[in-house]
Amino acid sequence: STRPGATQVGVEAEIERVVPVIKRIRELGIEVPISVDTFHADVAAAALDAGADIVNDVTGGHFDSQMLALVAQRQCPFIIMHMRGNPSTMTTMNDYSEYDGDVIRGTRFELAQRVRAALDAGIPRWNIILDPGIGFAKEGVQNFEVLRRLSELTARHIRAASGAAIHPSTGGDNQDSEEGLIDENLATELVDYPVLVGSSRKRFIGHATGRTDAKDRVWGTAATVTAAIQGGAGIVRVHDVAEMVDVARVSDHIYR
Repeated sequence: STRPGATQVGVEAEIERVVPVIKRIRELGIEVPISVDTFHADVAAAALDAGADIVNDVTGGHFDSQMLALVAQRQCPFIIMHMRGNPSTMTTMNDYSEYDGDVIRGTRFELAQRVRAALDAGIPRWNIILDPGIGFAKEGVQNFEVLRRLSELTARHIRAASGAAIHPSTGGDNQDSEEGLIDENLATELVDYPVLVGSSRKRFIGHATGRTDAKDRVWGTAATVTAAIQGGAGIVRVHDVAEMVDVARVSDHIYR
Protein backbone atom coordinates (compact mmCIF):
# COMPACT_ATOMS: atom_id res chain seq x y z
CA SER A 1 0.00 0.00 0.00
CA THR A 2 1.06 3.60 -0.61
CA ARG A 3 -1.16 4.99 2.16
CA PRO A 4 0.51 7.15 4.82
CA GLY A 5 2.45 5.04 7.32
CA ALA A 6 2.30 1.88 5.23
CA THR A 7 5.21 -0.54 5.26
CA GLN A 8 6.87 -0.66 1.85
CA VAL A 9 7.38 -3.98 0.07
CA GLY A 10 9.98 -4.91 -2.52
CA VAL A 11 9.62 -4.90 -6.28
CA GLU A 12 9.34 -8.67 -6.60
CA ALA A 13 6.67 -8.85 -3.91
CA GLU A 14 4.65 -6.15 -5.68
CA ILE A 15 4.89 -7.97 -8.99
CA GLU A 16 3.85 -11.27 -7.40
CA ARG A 17 0.79 -9.65 -5.85
CA VAL A 18 -0.35 -7.43 -8.72
CA VAL A 19 0.44 -9.15 -12.02
CA PRO A 20 -1.59 -12.37 -11.50
CA VAL A 21 -4.69 -10.31 -10.69
CA ILE A 22 -4.32 -8.20 -13.82
CA LYS A 23 -3.75 -11.29 -15.98
CA ARG A 24 -6.83 -13.00 -14.54
CA ILE A 25 -9.02 -9.97 -15.21
CA ARG A 26 -7.89 -9.94 -18.83
CA GLU A 27 -8.29 -13.73 -19.16
CA LEU A 28 -11.91 -13.34 -18.10
CA GLY A 29 -12.43 -10.85 -20.90
CA ILE A 30 -13.23 -7.96 -18.57
CA GLU A 31 -12.54 -4.86 -20.66
CA VAL A 32 -12.18 -2.16 -18.04
CA PRO A 33 -9.27 0.26 -17.68
CA ILE A 34 -6.80 -1.00 -15.09
CA SER A 35 -4.56 1.38 -13.18
CA VAL A 36 -1.49 0.08 -11.33
CA ASP A 37 -0.56 2.00 -8.18
CA THR A 38 3.22 1.82 -7.86
CA PHE A 39 6.31 3.99 -7.72
CA HIS A 40 8.57 1.25 -9.10
CA ALA A 41 9.23 1.30 -12.85
CA ASP A 42 9.79 -2.48 -12.97
CA VAL A 43 6.40 -3.09 -11.36
CA ALA A 44 4.74 -0.66 -13.76
CA ALA A 45 6.36 -2.39 -16.74
CA ALA A 46 5.25 -5.85 -15.58
CA ALA A 47 1.71 -4.60 -14.94
CA LEU A 48 1.47 -2.96 -18.37
CA ASP A 49 2.75 -6.16 -19.98
CA ALA A 50 0.03 -8.08 -18.13
CA GLY A 51 -2.72 -5.80 -19.43
CA ALA A 52 -2.81 -2.70 -17.24
CA ASP A 53 -3.57 0.59 -18.98
CA ILE A 54 -2.58 3.36 -16.56
CA VAL A 55 0.33 4.01 -14.23
CA ASN A 56 -0.51 5.80 -10.97
CA ASP A 57 2.67 6.95 -9.23
CA VAL A 58 2.11 8.71 -5.90
CA THR A 59 5.59 10.25 -6.21
CA GLY A 60 5.01 11.54 -9.74
CA GLY A 61 8.07 9.71 -11.00
CA HIS A 62 10.31 11.14 -8.28
CA PHE A 63 11.13 7.90 -6.41
CA ASP A 64 12.29 5.80 -9.36
CA SER A 65 14.43 7.61 -11.93
CA GLN A 66 13.32 5.15 -14.64
CA MET A 67 9.57 5.72 -14.23
CA LEU A 68 9.16 8.76 -16.47
CA ALA A 69 11.17 7.19 -19.28
CA LEU A 70 9.08 4.02 -19.05
CA VAL A 71 5.78 5.88 -19.21
CA ALA A 72 7.02 7.99 -22.11
CA GLN A 73 8.10 4.87 -23.99
CA ARG A 74 4.82 3.01 -23.32
CA GLN A 75 2.68 6.07 -24.13
CA CYS A 76 0.21 5.22 -21.38
CA PRO A 77 -1.81 7.58 -19.17
CA PHE A 78 0.15 8.69 -16.10
CA ILE A 79 -1.39 9.88 -12.84
CA ILE A 80 0.87 12.33 -11.03
CA MET A 81 -0.04 12.77 -7.38
CA HIS A 82 1.14 15.50 -5.04
CA MET A 83 3.01 14.25 -2.01
CA ARG A 84 6.13 14.93 0.01
CA GLY A 85 8.64 12.51 1.45
CA ASN A 86 7.53 8.86 1.47
CA PRO A 87 4.66 6.90 3.07
CA SER A 88 6.60 6.76 6.34
CA THR A 89 7.38 10.49 6.59
CA MET A 90 4.66 12.32 4.65
CA THR A 91 2.34 12.84 7.63
CA THR A 92 4.91 15.14 9.23
CA MET A 93 5.48 17.17 6.06
CA ASN A 94 2.31 19.26 6.05
CA ASP A 95 3.88 22.67 6.69
CA TYR A 96 3.06 25.04 3.81
CA SER A 97 4.44 28.18 5.46
CA GLU A 98 6.73 28.80 2.48
CA TYR A 99 3.51 29.35 0.52
CA ASP A 100 2.06 31.62 3.23
CA GLY A 101 0.22 28.60 4.63
CA ASP A 102 -1.75 28.15 1.40
CA VAL A 103 -2.04 24.42 0.74
CA ILE A 104 -3.50 24.88 -2.75
CA ARG A 105 -0.73 27.26 -3.74
CA GLY A 106 1.88 24.78 -2.47
CA THR A 107 0.21 21.83 -4.14
CA ARG A 108 0.03 23.69 -7.46
CA PHE A 109 3.67 24.72 -7.32
CA GLU A 110 5.00 21.28 -6.41
CA LEU A 111 2.71 19.41 -8.81
CA ALA A 112 3.82 21.70 -11.62
CA GLN A 113 7.42 20.67 -10.98
CA ARG A 114 6.56 16.99 -11.47
CA VAL A 115 4.45 17.76 -14.54
CA ARG A 116 7.36 19.70 -16.04
CA ALA A 117 9.65 16.73 -15.41
CA ALA A 118 7.13 14.40 -17.09
CA LEU A 119 6.80 16.66 -20.12
CA ASP A 120 10.57 16.98 -20.42
CA ALA A 121 10.84 13.18 -20.31
CA GLY A 122 8.59 12.90 -23.36
CA ILE A 123 5.24 12.14 -21.74
CA PRO A 124 2.61 13.98 -23.82
CA ARG A 125 0.36 16.45 -22.08
CA TRP A 126 -2.76 14.49 -22.98
CA ASN A 127 -1.51 11.45 -21.05
CA ILE A 128 -1.08 13.32 -17.76
CA ILE A 129 -3.70 13.27 -14.99
CA LEU A 130 -3.30 15.31 -11.80
CA ASP A 131 -4.10 14.10 -8.27
CA PRO A 132 -3.90 16.68 -5.44
CA GLY A 133 -3.02 13.94 -2.97
CA ILE A 134 -5.83 14.03 -0.42
CA GLY A 135 -4.39 12.71 2.85
CA PHE A 136 -0.80 12.83 1.63
CA ALA A 137 1.37 15.46 3.38
CA LYS A 138 -1.86 17.19 4.43
CA GLU A 139 -3.65 17.26 7.76
CA GLY A 140 -7.43 17.15 8.18
CA VAL A 141 -8.22 20.83 7.72
CA GLN A 142 -5.92 21.02 4.71
CA ASN A 143 -7.74 18.13 3.01
CA PHE A 144 -11.04 19.97 3.33
CA GLU A 145 -9.35 23.10 1.98
CA VAL A 146 -8.14 21.20 -1.08
CA LEU A 147 -11.65 19.89 -1.76
CA ARG A 148 -13.20 23.31 -1.19
CA ARG A 149 -10.80 24.99 -3.62
CA LEU A 150 -10.23 22.11 -6.03
CA SER A 151 -11.15 24.18 -9.07
CA GLU A 152 -8.14 26.41 -8.33
CA LEU A 153 -5.73 23.50 -8.83
CA THR A 154 -5.90 23.90 -12.61
CA ALA A 155 -7.02 27.53 -12.77
CA ARG A 156 -5.11 30.12 -14.75
CA HIS A 157 -4.62 32.12 -11.56
CA ILE A 158 -5.52 31.84 -7.88
CA ARG A 159 -6.25 34.27 -5.09
CA ALA A 160 -3.67 34.96 -2.40
CA ALA A 161 -4.71 35.26 1.22
CA SER A 162 -4.47 39.03 0.85
CA GLY A 163 -6.88 38.96 -2.08
CA ALA A 164 -4.30 39.70 -4.76
CA ALA A 165 -4.46 37.48 -7.82
CA ILE A 166 -1.53 35.09 -8.17
CA HIS A 167 -0.72 34.26 -11.79
CA PRO A 168 1.15 31.10 -12.83
CA SER A 169 3.49 32.72 -15.36
CA THR A 170 6.53 30.60 -16.10
CA GLY A 171 8.74 33.55 -16.95
CA GLY A 172 10.79 35.08 -14.02
CA ASP A 173 9.57 37.77 -11.66
CA ASN A 174 6.77 39.76 -13.24
CA GLN A 175 5.09 41.80 -10.56
CA ASP A 176 2.63 44.49 -11.58
CA SER A 177 2.41 46.88 -8.63
CA GLU A 178 -0.54 48.76 -10.16
CA GLU A 179 -2.77 45.72 -10.19
CA GLY A 180 -1.13 43.90 -7.28
CA LEU A 181 -0.50 40.78 -9.35
CA ILE A 182 1.98 38.26 -7.93
CA ASP A 183 3.79 35.76 -10.16
CA GLU A 184 3.54 32.14 -8.96
CA ASN A 185 6.43 31.17 -11.22
CA LEU A 186 5.09 27.65 -11.82
CA ALA A 187 7.31 25.23 -13.70
CA THR A 188 4.45 24.84 -16.18
CA GLU A 189 0.79 25.83 -16.36
CA LEU A 190 -1.77 23.32 -15.11
CA VAL A 191 -4.74 24.76 -16.99
CA ASP A 192 -7.15 22.13 -18.36
CA TYR A 193 -5.29 19.07 -17.07
CA PRO A 194 -7.74 16.35 -15.97
CA VAL A 195 -7.99 15.87 -12.21
CA LEU A 196 -8.44 12.70 -10.16
CA VAL A 197 -9.45 12.77 -6.49
CA GLY A 198 -9.03 9.86 -4.08
CA SER A 199 -10.79 10.75 -0.82
CA SER A 200 -12.63 7.48 -0.21
CA ARG A 201 -12.89 6.38 3.45
CA LYS A 202 -9.89 8.45 4.47
CA ARG A 203 -9.02 9.42 8.03
CA PHE A 204 -10.05 13.06 7.74
CA ILE A 205 -13.60 11.88 6.98
CA GLY A 206 -13.50 9.79 10.15
CA HIS A 207 -12.36 12.78 12.19
CA ALA A 208 -15.27 14.86 10.88
CA THR A 209 -17.92 12.17 11.35
CA GLY A 210 -16.61 10.25 14.35
CA ARG A 211 -16.54 7.05 12.27
CA THR A 212 -13.47 5.16 13.44
CA ASP A 213 -14.06 2.16 11.14
CA ALA A 214 -13.14 3.09 7.57
CA LYS A 215 -15.95 0.89 6.19
CA ASP A 216 -18.49 3.13 7.95
CA ARG A 217 -17.42 6.26 6.09
CA VAL A 218 -19.58 5.72 3.00
CA TRP A 219 -21.78 8.78 3.49
CA GLY A 220 -18.84 10.97 4.39
CA THR A 221 -17.11 9.74 1.26
CA ALA A 222 -20.23 10.60 -0.75
CA ALA A 223 -19.96 14.22 0.42
CA THR A 224 -16.32 14.43 -0.65
CA VAL A 225 -17.07 12.86 -4.03
CA THR A 226 -19.79 15.45 -4.61
CA ALA A 227 -17.39 18.24 -3.64
CA ALA A 228 -14.72 16.84 -5.95
CA ILE A 229 -17.09 16.72 -8.91
CA GLN A 230 -18.31 20.23 -8.16
CA GLY A 231 -14.66 21.31 -8.14
CA GLY A 232 -14.02 19.86 -11.58
CA ALA A 233 -12.64 16.37 -10.92
CA GLY A 234 -13.16 14.07 -13.88
CA ILE A 235 -12.17 10.88 -12.04
CA VAL A 236 -12.86 9.75 -8.47
CA ARG A 237 -11.18 6.73 -6.89
CA VAL A 238 -13.50 4.93 -4.46
CA HIS A 239 -14.04 1.72 -2.51
CA ASP A 240 -17.86 1.69 -2.49
CA VAL A 241 -18.37 1.65 -6.24
CA ALA A 242 -22.13 1.05 -6.53
CA GLU A 243 -23.01 3.80 -4.08
CA MET A 244 -20.57 6.31 -5.53
CA VAL A 245 -21.74 5.68 -9.10
CA ASP A 246 -25.13 7.07 -8.05
CA VAL A 247 -23.47 9.98 -6.25
CA ALA A 248 -21.39 10.78 -9.33
CA ARG A 249 -24.35 10.55 -11.71
CA VAL A 250 -26.49 12.90 -9.66
CA SER A 251 -23.57 15.27 -9.08
CA ASP A 252 -22.91 15.35 -12.82
CA HIS A 253 -26.52 16.39 -13.42
CA ILE A 254 -26.18 19.20 -10.88
CA TYR A 255 -22.74 20.55 -11.71
CA ARG A 256 -21.96 19.57 -15.32
